[in-house]
Amino acid sequence: MEYAAAKSTVCRQCGVREQKTALEGPSFLRKFESKWHQHKWHQHHHSIVKCFECNRKHEVSDAAPSTVCPACSAHVDLLNYKISGYFNRTIRTRGDVHLTAKGDLSSNSVVCNSAVIEGKFRGNLHCCEAATINFVGKLPGRFSARHVIIESKADIQCFRRVRVASIEITGKMSGDIIAQTVVTIHKTGSLEGKVTAKAITVEKGGIFSGQLVIGQSDPEQGEFMRETQRRP
Repeated sequence: MEYAAAKSTVCRQCGVREQKTALEGPSFLRKFESKWHQHKWHQHHHSIVKCFECNRKHEVSDAAPSTVCPACSAHVDLLNYKISGYFNRTIRTRGDVHLTAKGDLSSNSVVCNSAVIEGKFRGNLHCCEAATINFVGKLPGRFSARHVIIESKADIQCFRRVRVASIEITGKMSGDIIAQTVVTIHKTGSLEGKVTAKAITVEKGGIFSGQLVIGQSDPEQGEFMRETQRRP
């Protein structure tokens, strides 16, 4: 219902502005537009987002660039970041981060849902889900993720322990790994360093050189599990 002299109106449901038709009454066009807006509204997908500050979960539209926690009013970034040049800011988002081969990311902290690292990276990286590494170089900072994939063309050297739930290595990696479950070295993969995990799989052709601790309750691993529970 709108005032009879109104020239236009805004849909209360989706926010789209509409011009009022010259004809009185609900014309076929207006009925069609109304149904189309309702259809588009219901087509929007939603996902569950967890607050960085209080860990409260709430539902947010996938089209939203950010949200506010209903419990503590903290801002939650939902943007995806694609970095193709020099970038030196802290990133904390529930979206994904893609550092392209031409990108240069220098950040004290990068926290995201998933990440693809193909360029030069300096800093600390924490992924709530997967991290795909596909470059040749060094990772000097802290690095943790639920699942890590070291691509076949990658050749990386990690200076600090890599903390994961699981990891697959098809390229070359040097560094210490603490895994909650399994470390998998594929036939083209090579790993040098200390591994603490519940299991390790080395395919024919794969190479592992270093110290191996299997099925032992490691205090550092327990610390990692508590840390990932506290982290966003």
